[in-house]
Amino acid sequence: MSFGQMPIANGFLNKNHFEGEYFFELAPAFCENCGMFQLMEQPDPKKMFHSEYAFFSSLSKHMQEHFRDFAKAVKEIIPAASQDTFVVELGSNDGIMLRHFKEGGYRHLGIEPSQNVADVAKKNGIETISEFFDLELAKKLVNERGHADAILAANVMCHIPNIQSVAAGISHFLKPGGVLIFEDPYLGDMIAKTSYDQIYDEHVFIFSATSVAYAFGLQGLELIDVQAQSTHGGSMRYVLAHKGARNVSKNVKELLEQERFQGLNLAETYLNFKSNCERSKSDLVKKLKELKKDGKRVVGYGATSKSTTVLNYCQINGDLIEFISDTTPIKQGKVTPGMHIPVFSHDKFNENYPEYALLFAWNHAKEIFEKEDEFRAAGGRWVLFVPDLRVI
Repeated sequence: MSFGQMPIANGFLNKNHFEGEYFFELAPAFCENCGMFQLMEQPDPKKMFHSEYAFFSSLSKHMQEHFRDFAKAVKEIIPAASQDTFVVELGSNDGIMLRHFKEGGYRHLGIEPSQNVADVAKKNGIETISEFFDLELAKKLVNERGHADAILAANVMCHIPNIQSVAAGISHFLKPGGVLIFEDPYLGDMIAKTSYDQIYDEHVFIFSATSVAYAFGLQGLELIDVQAQSTHGGSMRYVLAHKGARNVSKNVKELLEQERFQGLNLAETYLNFKSNCERSKSDLVKKLKELKKDGKRVVGYGATSKSTTVLNYCQINGDLIEFISDTTPIKQGKVTPGMHIPVFSHDKFNENYPEYALLFAWNHAKEIFEKEDEFRAAGGRWVLFVPDLRVI
């Protein structure tokens, strides 16, 4: 299917940059041979991850807690902290997870291609380099620093189009008993919830256990455990090691069977998903037009990467949504990619509550609802579109 012409999801821009805005066709496809769900075309990574990248993990309290727990889980399966225990994170962002290893006395390294967020990590004393990871860089790092006990990634592996070079680099970088642990949005959840907003330029892959086992198996890495996560609206944590180096958990067999039961290996499942996306689009646009006709104010909540897919696929513009409220300073005062809806700080949302708020950051709904009691008390209502359209 095609979601049409799409801008860079995190490419929030100033009004004087409209003319040179970049678009590409957002068109996912499914491979019946290897089980991979992926984009047919992805922009140059340098268009997405750069010195003005607008995502900082530490701004979310929920994500801070998640990465604290992630680090704790990793520490339970690698050697105790010492100068010999080496932990590496790919796409380490502002150091939200690696700081737990730094504080615990582990030798560590973050590899973060976006210079601005890498600089934040370095200011906090977390050793970080700003490069894209591949086999060539892995060889260089092994020569300089030795092999890694653990290589970690969170919502990063799905961003990498040259996945075989990365997998080969990881295989080269890991110690014989080392582990690769990464988590990404999970294909099974996306299909079940029709959460098509998981599909955007950065997410070249939406993984399943089936596709992970196949892709990394080509480089001698074996899937040894899987653990479902609630982050990003439904993610899966994958644990891999050199083939035969560690025991395989029963969780792997159970999830592979579950994926076959869900039909994640069948083309018809994705044709049905396409129909569900079209229905979701129709329902949301119809509701927003009804609210506008009734004279109601609608404001977006959360200028997320995912919102770019929804806004452009559904062709939702400033006539239907007054503005989008977001707490990320680098996005404030700019407009959304493609549809050019203004983004303002949370203060503007609080100054004059709208009747309705369209929740783009639906994966943080629990955290958001807890801090927006006053909006509800003032009569405000939330519009949600995953897994189905509802107003609460």
